[in-house]
Amino acid sequence: MIKWLARPADYLSVWHDMQAYTNLRGADTPDEIWLCEHAPVYTLGQAGSPQHVLNPGNIPIVHCDRGGQVTYHGPGQVMAYALFDLRRADIYVKEYVNLLEGAVIDTLAQMGVADACRKPGAPGVYVPDPDGSELAKIAALGIKIRNGRAYHGVSLNVRMDLAPFLGINPCGYAGLRSVDMAACGVYREPTETGETLARNLAQAWDRARNKI
Repeated sequence: MIKWLARPADYLSVWHDMQAYTNLRGADTPDEIWLCEHAPVYTLGQAGSPQHVLNPGNIPIVHCDRGGQVTYHGPGQVMAYALFDLRRADIYVKEYVNLLEGAVIDTLAQMGVADACRKPGAPGVYVPDPDGSELAKIAALGIKIRNGRAYHGVSLNVRMDLAPFLGINPCGYAGLRSVDMAACGVYREPTETGETLARNLAQAWDRARNKI
């Protein structure tokens, strides 16, 4: 099931709802994808280091239980939370991370953003920097597995204020540039992008479960 949450969504409330859904799951509980745009927030992963938060200003910081370091969520960015039962589908974490990244890459290609790719040793999705020669990050990934069941997911920068990324070392990398689809010359609405991303996630999940 795919559903949109109220926008802008409060990060703490959504996080606690994901934990509750995961804790209460049974063997037959359906997998779900939750889509939203968050109110501005910095989130630190479970092992995240506060030293990567450089200048948060008045943006709140939440230390949560996903993997990874620090990232920013805000309006104009689509958040896709994938509540998937990996154990039931017999899918390993590395395969699952690859699935999430692949769904984002497919979405960007369909939306008109060319050359999106993975970066070895750095989870997430990257594009050629429109203003430089390096790769820039356009989508971040962070997951949590509890009792074989995944929550958290991926964020895709669509058309947003990118300035808050300057207040952190994104995902723990000093100097890493963050971009959105608009910076790549592609102007789409978060709702359209979110629907496409969710559809690609659902299709990739079905293929993985059925070992196609």
